[in-house]
Amino acid sequence: MSKETELAAAAFGVKVEYLEMRISKDLEGTFRAANKSRADAILLLVRGPVALPYREIAELAVNSRLPAIYSGREFVEAGGLMSYGPNINDLDRRAAIYVDKILKGAKPADLPVEQPTKFDLIINLKAAKQIGLTIPPNVLARADRVIR
Repeated sequence: MSKETELAAAAFGVKVEYLEMRISKDLEGTFRAANKSRADAILLLVRGPVALPYREIAELAVNSRLPAIYSGREFVEAGGLMSYGPNINDLDRRAAIYVDKILKGAKPADLPVEQPTKFDLIINLKAAKQIGLTIPPNVLARADRVIR
């Protein structure tokens, strides 16, 4: 977890506990551990491009009645509560610009490293209902997409 996440949690008086999932068979055990430690919510961060069982993870969170926020929209589309992460279409467009520059002769090492600038908040109201969570209207108004 990033230092920024730890600082934000501390500012809100939130205790952060790290639970790692390395392989699929760890999933149920990780959610059991979260429930055992009386977690109020889950923030699932993914490192690198990996194939994940999105639906299984989303179902475990909902069945554990744990509000979960994910870094990728795939989890929410598979039944998870919400995600906040980079807008993939924007990243793809920006990557195409880099490809164009390289094909026109630019040296990749001369191009600046960029960070995402557009982010999407996606909320799944079906998942919220399943865990008994009401999403405030002002949060729904800020969402880029709401799954009903």
